[in-house]
Amino acid sequence: MTTAKAPRAVTSRPKTPREGPLVTGREEANPLAHSPVEDVLGIATGTVVASIGLFLLKSAGAVTGGTAGLALLLSYVVPIPFGVIFLAVNLPFFALAAWKKGWNFTLRTAASVALVSVLSLINPLAVVIDHLDPVWAVLAGNLLAGMGLLVLFRHKASLGGFNILALLLQEKFGWRAGYVQMALDVTLVLCAFAVVPPLTVLLSAAGAVVLNLVLALNHRPGRYAGV
Repeated sequence: MTTAKAPRAVTSRPKTPREGPLVTGREEANPLAHSPVEDVLGIATGTVVASIGLFLLKSAGAVTGGTAGLALLLSYVVPIPFGVIFLAVNLPFFALAAWKKGWNFTLRTAASVALVSVLSLINPLAVVIDHLDPVWAVLAGNLLAGMGLLVLFRHKASLGGFNILALLLQEKFGWRAGYVQMALDVTLVLCAFAVVPPLTVLLSAAGAVVLNLVLALNHRPGRYAGV
């Protein structure tokens, strides 16, 4: 005698919404992102600080690294204002920035370079220096230039030239931007022996190390939360 099996109870599982964020067609804003006002103020601050540092270096007849150092070096040779040379030598690097970093970074960098070029014409009119110790000028000038660059990096800008190349190498290979630029800057400072007195070149080399240590110790991947 066989007994019929009782039908298995079928329980239906309530449908739940698909896991994951709802797609609304609009990304949630990053709470750490800089606002446009913060970016404008940051770039303005960075360019002012950097321009004062370069003004001290120019007043001491010193050089530094990057396209700023190249522009300083050329300004001692040809009768063209530093700001004009600085803008001109950066033009090829703007194309590199647009290709590798995008237009947002490129436009911010171009604006920063233009501001420093203009400020380099204003600073000598606003500040008259009667006495300037060359050691203090070189060290303080590079320290200020490094702090200005650091502010610009935080707001996705730079002062062009070697800064762009250093940032690209940091993103691609993980090399710290400060150390990369230090190697390039030392090469440039060595070339200054042909134009600048040897003692000033040695001071400039020490100052370039100070500038790049500021970047190497403070501009690291993951160190800064704001974007």
